[in-house]
Amino acid sequence: MWIDSYQNLIYSICFQMTGSYFDAQDLTQETFLAAYKSSAYFDGQNPRAWLSKIAANKCLDFLKASGRRQIPTDAPFFLTCRDPSPPPEQTLAEQDVRQQLYDCCMRLKSPYREAALDYFYYEMDIGQMAKKTGKNIKTLQTQVYRAKAMLQKMIRKEDLLDG
Repeated sequence: MWIDSYQNLIYSICFQMTGSYFDAQDLTQETFLAAYKSSAYFDGQNPRAWLSKIAANKCLDFLKASGRRQIPTDAPFFLTCRDPSPPPEQTLAEQDVRQQLYDCCMRLKSPYREAALDYFYYEMDIGQMAKKTGKNIKTLQTQVYRAKAMLQKMIRKEDLLDG
């Protein structure tokens, strides 16, 4: 029941915290296993928050342990071999999230669509938006605030439909 409803959320948390596709998969499984084992202690209120907390704790434990497993080296050879580009799975996940953000922004009505795209998708600050549009800064701040609320409501509604 929880796996079907919250698998994507828990995986996203684990992936964001570890940055590793495979570690995130393992930690997602460990999260649901831990939740199952401690389900007797769950009060039934807000399973999303409860599972998210378990996932965050599992990731923190994993990250602490992985720091101890690494072998430090100062060899210049290893520093020059490091690829600075992000791993392909991270790039794909980021592209997917950006596309979802764009799609959600495009579903908003004007002027919130434009404000959301500029602020959230194109990552412009309010000053840049004011120069671009010629609008008052307070007006843009209000539009961004309202667009954010609309996007959050839209995303929550989609999460409920997926769950």
